[in-house]
Amino acid sequence: MAEPMSVARRNRGTLGRWLVALCGLLVVTPGWCATWSVRPGDDLKAIVHRAAAGDTIEVARGHYPVNLLIDKPLTLRGLDRPTLSGGNLGDTIRVTAPDVTLEGLIVRDSGDSLNDQNAGIYLYPGAHRAVVRRCDLVYNLFGLWIEKANDVLVESNLIVGKREYNSSQRGNGVQLYNTTGARILNNNIGFVRDALYVDVSHDAIFRGNKLHHSRYGTHYMNSYRNLWEDNDTYYNRGGLALMEVRDQVVRNNRAWGNSDHGIMLRTLQDSVIENNVVAGNSRGFFIYDVEYATLSNNLVIDNVVGVHLAAGSTRNTVEGNDFIGNREQVRYVGARDERWGVQRGNHWSNYLGWDRDGDGKGDVPYEANDLVDRLTWRYPSMKLLLASPAVQALRLVGQQFPVLRVPSVVDPQPRMQPTHKEWSEWRGKHFPR
Repeated sequence: MAEPMSVARRNRGTLGRWLVALCGLLVVTPGWCATWSVRPGDDLKAIVHRAAAGDTIEVARGHYPVNLLIDKPLTLRGLDRPTLSGGNLGDTIRVTAPDVTLEGLIVRDSGDSLNDQNAGIYLYPGAHRAVVRRCDLVYNLFGLWIEKANDVLVESNLIVGKREYNSSQRGNGVQLYNTTGARILNNNIGFVRDALYVDVSHDAIFRGNKLHHSRYGTHYMNSYRNLWEDNDTYYNRGGLALMEVRDQVVRNNRAWGNSDHGIMLRTLQDSVIENNVVAGNSRGFFIYDVEYATLSNNLVIDNVVGVHLAAGSTRNTVEGNDFIGNREQVRYVGARDERWGVQRGNHWSNYLGWDRDGDGKGDVPYEANDLVDRLTWRYPSMKLLLASPAVQALRLVGQQFPVLRVPSVVDPQPRMQPTHKEWSEWRGKHFPR
């Protein structure tokens, strides 16, 4: 009996392989196949309803007026970029199940209700491990809303909002709320309220995104242990805004040409901000209530104010940064000196000291602000007289008589040369007027 049983097993294996191959050739045979084919004129909503968990639905190029509910694990794949239009009502695609993949689609025309948070794609609580890849989310109120869905991947999408709306009437490009483990990678997001809005979302990676022409490139609050890496934030009101957060790594980003700040750090602790380029903004860094952070090897160039430092921001390590060509290097509001560059020093393009021993570090400390700086903050018209003998004499008097000295950022051993050799490439990157 052993030999016939072996033959039967082989026959069953052959039959299984034949069925799998046949499933790759046939379409819409739900008895055995996992791939469905949809063409213009087909009822996409009905096919999604009929498909079983784990099936793949391939949608051919065309225009499909539809509001989809996906309540089972599925792959919805566009072939040659079909368009799914929500008809300006509700969510165009609503996902309530885990393990759903959406790729290669144009998803557009959500409703307009800010109260209902209408979105091109809305990932509801429990839509864990969703993948949204290579989609165009255009003319939606919110591009992609992610709520209580963990380990989501959002990759290589184009997201453009309703650009003729006022900023306050738009939704956000990608909104994350109460999530963990998200990966937001290589997306291009613009003309929305905030390109990325992140709230109570932890252990995430934001890498390689282009965030532009919005209120904030990133509006980010109450979130911990996240990585921000290799993102470009430009032509926004504010670039990268990290507020009420801790345990962040912010590195190798470029924030340029924003009409207010490049990178805002507000109420932030225990974080590393390194190797970023902050260029051509009104304020390069806005640092407010920040403690136990490390800022190192950043290039801060050609901003109106290089760093605006306020609200008890202290006990931070600031080393190896280049401050070049900012109209005001540091605007410091505090009651006592703040010492930066104690170990390695920073480079300041307006440093007027000398290096007699040739060790690459200045022999006299750099002080970012003096009495004249404080007066020009209060009376901006004084800038017209900065080159006058009277103002220069006032600056000299402030240096000679400590009673007139004001608290300042002090770098005890400023570096004579910048670390970033390519610094000149970042001049002139200003907000378009």
